[in-house]
Amino acid sequence: MAADNHGVDLARRLSHVRWLAGGTGSGKSTLARALAERYDVLVYDGDRAERDYVGRCTAHGQPYLWALLQAPVARTWNGRSAREIFESMPSLHGETFGFVVDDLLAMPTGRPVLVDDFRTLPREVSPLLTWPEQAAFLVPTRQFRDRALRARFADGARARANWGDSDHSEALARRLARDDLWDAEVRRQAAELHLPVVPVDGSRDVSDLVEDLAARFRLGCPTAGNR
Repeated sequence: MAADNHGVDLARRLSHVRWLAGGTGSGKSTLARALAERYDVLVYDGDRAERDYVGRCTAHGQPYLWALLQAPVARTWNGRSAREIFESMPSLHGETFGFVVDDLLAMPTGRPVLVDDFRTLPREVSPLLTWPEQAAFLVPTRQFRDRALRARFADGARARANWGDSDHSEALARRLARDDLWDAEVRRQAAELHLPVVPVDGSRDVSDLVEDLAARFRLGCPTAGNR
């Protein structure tokens, strides 16, 4: 009973939070910025916050994240299958979600906070929701993600930062295959928990998706300058 009460209390304390998660390359950050500008919400940027997780993880508490941090960048993607890379993801094992919750509890509560975080899975966030569409999981089609990631990693410096001096074309192929596995996991968990998945295929423009998400998230009226 105490654990149940703790979960209810945590959901209450995070009732101002909206969760935008799902696959990489689905446009989450673009939509988060647009929602922040139009509806005056705070954004928790998971990619930026991840840098702080490094100093907070331990070999015992976050073994997958710890192992990832000890390995050279190239080794993360070379010599392993997409399945092996997927199964070693710290977020698949729930290692980063506690950091996210701690960060959110330390943020102001006077405005809605939008979490833009690839790592969030439906099973983690489900107990913290006060209504199902407080979270939305964006899942891109393979074609949409392929275009997005090829454009992203056309920048050689960015590709080297992610993959070192390995063969970038092979690393990208494994990255795309790994992300297919992540999407399948997101869909599976969301279906089991009756949480919404929003497909992204490029047929809807940003403003349409922003209005859709704002309605799901119950963000109310746009700020005066955006009406």
